[in-house]
Amino acid sequence: MISQTVEYALRAIATLAQNHGTPQTAQQIAEATHVPGPYLSKLMQGLVRGKLVTSRRGKHGGFLLAKSPDELTIWDVIEVVEPIQRTRKYPRDVPPPSAELCALHARLDKAMALVEQAFRATRLSDLTSDGAATEDAAPKQASPSQQVAFSSPSDNGD
Repeated sequence: MISQTVEYALRAIATLAQNHGTPQTAQQIAEATHVPGPYLSKLMQGLVRGKLVTSRRGKHGGFLLAKSPDELTIWDVIEVVEPIQRTRKYPRDVPPPSAELCALHARLDKAMALVEQAFRATRLSDLTSDGAATEDAAPKQASPSQQVAFSSPSDNGD
């Protein structure tokens, strides 16, 4: 349902949420998410352009979330990377039989609406091991036991 690019973006964003307030280099994110470094670098540039992530240069530089993990959702990430297309009009090249969607396309659009609703309701803080990130809390580096675990493509039989 979502592309590998979106999956990689969500992994990167979840890693930044897990380490909120501590800049993460592209190399650190790539290692934590099992995403190829060059691909991740290009993806991170898109997330910066989409204003979900900021970047800092220099010795203590890296990537940070542009907002609190409580303020960003999975939907925000998907909308920047590859927006989900809803079926809002008759999708064929022939004139529609009526102004409404046929039963098939109405059902498909309803399913996509439910997916959209779930993604809009899932904050990045919901993806962290402690389940909540607050702006008042002092930024901290997640311990290895708290890190979001990602499987590499070879781990899931791909």
